[in-house]
Amino acid sequence: MAPEELQERLVPFVRHHLEDPFAKIVMCENAPGHAGFAYLFDVQSEGQLRRYWMRLPPPNVKLEGTADVLRQASVLNALDGTDVPHCSVVWSGADPQWFDRPYFVVDRLEGDVFRGDWIEKLSKETRWEFARQAMTALAGVHRVDKAKCGYLGDFWGFEFDVTRWDRFYERAADQHLLALQPQVRQLLLDKIPGDSNIGIYHGDYQYGNMMSSWDGKLLALIDWELCGIGATLNDVGWICAFNDPRAWVHRAISPGMPHGDELETMYQEAWGQDLGKSMNWFKALAVYKFGIITGFNLMLHRRGKRHDPLWEDNAPSMKSNMEYALMMLTS
Repeated sequence: MAPEELQERLVPFVRHHLEDPFAKIVMCENAPGHAGFAYLFDVQSEGQLRRYWMRLPPPNVKLEGTADVLRQASVLNALDGTDVPHCSVVWSGADPQWFDRPYFVVDRLEGDVFRGDWIEKLSKETRWEFARQAMTALAGVHRVDKAKCGYLGDFWGFEFDVTRWDRFYERAADQHLLALQPQVRQLLLDKIPGDSNIGIYHGDYQYGNMMSSWDGKLLALIDWELCGIGATLNDVGWICAFNDPRAWVHRAISPGMPHGDELETMYQEAWGQDLGKSMNWFKALAVYKFGIITGFNLMLHRRGKRHDPLWEDNAPSMKSNMEYALMMLTS
C-alpha cells in the first residue's frame, strides 16, 4: 500500500481509536530497512504529537508465516509485564474495514538498530554491556510461558527443523559451496538433542534486530517475523554462531562485539542453568540454515526474481558455514 493511500485510511482509524474527531496525520512514509510492509506515521491529537510504527502484510498473500503479522503482535503482548525490552502493541486486529488486511501498531522509539559504523565509536565497556543486556533479554523471552502464545501453534519437532531446508537446498545456487550439506544434514539428524527447553523463540536473534539508544542502551527487541514455539537454544546458537569468525569468510561479525563463546556464557549466567552439551548442535543448525538460505537467495537474485546483490557478497561463506557446522558436530 502506498503511503498516500495509507494516510487517507489512517485518518478515520486514528480518530476512532483516539476518540478524537479532529486528529490528523501529519506524516506517513515507508519505514526504512524492513523487508515487509512497514510504515512510520505521526498523529497530531489534542495538542500532542504521537509517533507510531505500523506493520501490514503484503497484499494478496496467504496470511501465514512472515505474512501473519498477528503472530508478532501475540508475542509482543506476551512480553508485556516482563523485564524484556520490547515495543508494546498500541492497536492490532484483523478487521478489514481499516486496511483490508490485519495490522499492528506500536509506539515509535528514538534510536537505531544496533549495527553500522556508529557502534564502533562506543567504548568497549558499553558494547560489552549491550551484549550482556541482549543475552539477559533473550533469557527473559525464553522464560515466558508459551501458553501465552497459543496463536503461534505447536513445536513441530527437531527433525522438521532440519529437513524443512531440503527444498531450499535443492534450488540453491553454487551448490559446490554446499558440498558438505548431505554429511552435515545426516549428523544433525543423528545427534538431535534429547532434552531442550521448548518455548517462545525469536527466530532471527542478532544485533540488527535490536533497537538501541545512541549511547548504547537496549531499547527493544524487534522484528519478530520468524518467531515461533520450539527449542529456545535456537536463538542462542544463532547469535553465537553469527559472532564466531570461524564460520564466515565475508564480513558477518558485528565489529568490536564479544565472541560467540562469550555470548554463550552471558546467556548461561542470565538463564541460571547449565545449557548442557547440545549448544554445538544449535550452532551447527544455525549456519547450516544460513548457508542454504544464502544459496537460495543467491538463486533468486541471479534469476532476476529478487534483486539483492548482497547475497553475492555472502556467497563465499556458504562453504565456511558448512565447514563450521561439521566442526561443531564432530568436536
